[in-house]
Amino acid sequence: MSLTTIASPHHGSAFADYVFERIGPTSLPRIFRALRALRIKTGAFTQLTRRFMEEDFNPRTPNREGVRYLSYGASVDPPIWSAFKRSHRIVEREEGANDGLVSVESSRWGEYKGTLVNVSHLDLINWTNRLRWLVWEMTGNKRNFNAIAFYLDIGDMLAKEGL
Repeated sequence: MSLTTIASPHHGSAFADYVFERIGPTSLPRIFRALRALRIKTGAFTQLTRRFMEEDFNPRTPNREGVRYLSYGASVDPPIWSAFKRSHRIVEREEGANDGLVSVESSRWGEYKGTLVNVSHLDLINWTNRLRWLVWEMTGNKRNFNAIAFYLDIGDMLAKEGL
C-alpha cells in the first residue's frame, strides 16, 4: 500500500500565511460568505497555513504503519505575466523554490522522488492555458510537462513495485 503526493503542502504554504495575515481574522467570515455565494468551497483555506499543518494536522495525522509514502515537488520561475508571479515571490522569500503556491520543502513527505522543474501548480493539475500553449508551439517551442503522462508514469512505477 502507498500514498503518493505531488506538490502537496505537507508543511503549509507561506502564501496562505501571507493571505491570512493581510486579511485578518475579522474580515475572514465576510470573505468566506462571499466565496460560498460564488460556490467556491472555503474549508481548506485556513488549513493551508504553516502553523495549522505543523501544530495541528501533522501531529494528529501520523503516518500509518505498512504504508509507503512517496512525494514529488515542483518549481517554476513564472514569467512576468503569470498569475503566480506574486505568490511565487512570497513563497520563495520565505521557503525557497516553489511551484507558485507550494514550496519544494513543504512538498517533501516520506520518500522524496524528486522535483519537477519548470512546472507550476496549475500545470500539475493539467489546467494549462491552451491558447498559451498553442502560441508557444506555433513559435517552435515544445511543452516541458505533460501532466497526463506524468501521472501514468507514477501509476506504472507503483504497479511495477507492487504498490
